[in-house]
Amino acid sequence: MTLFTGMNTTASALTAQRLRMDVISSNMANVDTTRGKMVDGEWQPYQRKSVVMVPKGNQFSSFLNQAMNTRDGHTAGGVQVSRIEEDEQTPFKMVYDPEHPDANDEGYVSLPNVDPLREMVDLISATRSYEANVTVFNANKAMLMKSLEIGK
Repeated sequence: MTLFTGMNTTASALTAQRLRMDVISSNMANVDTTRGKMVDGEWQPYQRKSVVMVPKGNQFSSFLNQAMNTRDGHTAGGVQVSRIEEDEQTPFKMVYDPEHPDANDEGYVSLPNVDPLREMVDLISATRSYEANVTVFNANKAMLMKSLEIGK
């Protein structure tokens, strides 16, 4: 375990939460986008995206190898983003608007499966996690600074 292991762990969480906030911002920006991507020659609405995070070194063998290769048996932690996936389970919203250029024959328009309320809850959660990790990072930095002052 190195001197900066705690800072590296917290930094990985900060990076992941920042990406999560960026994806949520993208979802909110595209809440009315009816032409998200082309599928089989037809436009489909934007699909909600979400960030999937996993622990760094999530295989048992990597934890075992790290534990065997360190003096005190501690392994470095952290989180990493494994992928950004589209929400294909939630159906698109159908809204009656016969004047819309993307309306079907019955006058319904497919809107993205983005729920602004859910996105706001996710954004608050990501923001709080980010703030908590900043606090941990600053506490770690303060402890390191105090340990350097011991030698004075």
